Amino acid sequence: MARCGFDWICIDCEHGNITDNEMHDSVHAVASVGVSPIVRIPANEGWMVKRALDSGAHGIIVPLLYTVQDAKRLVESAKFPPRGKRGFGSPFSMGAFDNQGNLSAFEYMNTANDNLLTIAQIETKEAFECVEEIARVDGVDVLFIGLFDLSNNLGYSLQGGFPPEMTAAVARILKAANDAGKKAGIYCPSGESARQYADKGFHMISAATDATALLTIMTKSLSKAKGQTTVQPVKGAAYGGANVK
Repeated sequence: MARCGFDWICIDCEHGNITDNEMHDSVHAVASVGVSPIVRIPANEGWMVKRALDSGAHGIIVPLLYTVQDAKRLVESAKFPPRGKRGFGSPFSMGAFDNQGNLSAFEYMNTANDNLLTIAQIETKEAFECVEEIARVDGVDVLFIGLFDLSNNLGYSLQGGFPPEMTAAVARILKAANDAGKKAGIYCPSGESARQYADKGFHMISAATDATALLTIMTKSLSKAKGQTTVQPVKGAAYGGANVK
């Protein structure tokens, strides 16, 4: 997957079935071909931040923030002193930035605060209501929209269409990021959707998941092999029924 031309790949430890050692292996596999591994941790817990960054992740996506204080606590966990309280001791971090082994521990520590992305996922009603304040937290680099959970938490369904209230919510988050000099990101289930959000000014956008990509190529190939002109939908396919335009 990392050889397909992506700038970054999300290693999803929140919803994916990924153990700690598999996370470490995935980070270095992605980094080995010059792509940035970004780990989505399960929750805003200091030890989870530490494990992901110690593995060599180039950034972390952190879900389930509710308050400005949550964002400040995240930054505190993700940054080395004096900006935060992250401790150093991992022998793995440097290798994800320099496959030749020439990056020293001191060089890593001296550059990590500026080089690693701290990404706040905006998906709760509470975080959305104070998104401008979260965007202004020093050390938060990206506001990343968790569109499905955000719509559910705001009381709107994406099934059957994209409500205007969600269009306005997405625009508010993008503006909050831009006004604070930060970047904005969003999860998209398809390349078509990703292109639309890129045109709107989003900076960090997913274009597919491994699960949906596998289903797509399998169903298309099978339909062609059977001589069918239409592809049969797969029941239970992740994000298959959602309209995220």
